[in-house]
Amino acid sequence: MSSQVEQRADAEKQIQRNPHPDFKKVEGSREPFDSEAKWNIKQTVKPDWKLGDGANDGGASLKIPHVEIDPYEEGRPAAFNYKLLISGIVPRPIGFVSTRSKDGKSTNLAPFSYTQVINHDPPMFIIGYAGGFDNAKDSLKNLTESGECVINIISEHFIEAANATSINAPYGVSEWALSGLTPAPCTTVKASRVREAVFSVEGKLESTKEFESRATPGKKTGVLAIIEGTRFWVREDAINQERNLIDPAILRPMSRLGGITYGRVTEGLELPRPDYGEAVEHNEEAKRLVKPKADNQ
Repeated sequence: MSSQVEQRADAEKQIQRNPHPDFKKVEGSREPFDSEAKWNIKQTVKPDWKLGDGANDGGASLKIPHVEIDPYEEGRPAAFNYKLLISGIVPRPIGFVSTRSKDGKSTNLAPFSYTQVINHDPPMFIIGYAGGFDNAKDSLKNLTESGECVINIISEHFIEAANATSINAPYGVSEWALSGLTPAPCTTVKASRVREAVFSVEGKLESTKEFESRATPGKKTGVLAIIEGTRFWVREDAINQERNLIDPAILRPMSRLGGITYGRVTEGLELPRPDYGEAVEHNEEAKRLVKPKADNQ
């Protein structure tokens, strides 16, 4: 096992992401996955909510004090900030990233929950990698050398296989083979997309930015990759006729929560974006709420 792989294994032990000494025993005590749960849309919590009403909990959230945390306080391990952030910034979309080395001899497939779309014209995405270029994960190494990748969205029907690709395999060992997932050809990049994925995006690397630790100056702790989408792939039963909407009932996306927890999407609610003219200017009660911006807001 390479020193880099050993370092990552040690870091995982320090984070203690898995809280269960015997996970399979704990899992066996839980209810089975509900495959019959269907996507449905409910009312919002308070359908009669109006401007000025504030939170819909009747003020209950105002009665509980907050704890202030300095991310750099003396004695606070950086791993604490990691665990806090991944449990609080939820649910996070998972970029299931496929890459190929520049010489084409090695591939990588791995999930990254530091992933987001940031623009649509051009289509732009970000992926955050833990560790600097001096300890680059295989995905980052391939991405920076080839300048290409595919971002696949994980769905329920292959969540176990996708999670399996997070294994700390040595460089050159195929996550495709370990997961049993199916590579499919792309048009604008040499990396393969995941054939089982309902939605995939081919992408070209636009730029990267490396970050340095505040707690340990000189230590590189992360890399941000900015990627331009160059081609979309959508399963034909999930896309509408105009090819501009994906059906969540078909996509059935999985998200990342804290620790080793994933989330699924089975319910939604709809809320129209309010129009100021209609909601305020034509509403005498709402007009009384209009005040200039002030300090402490």
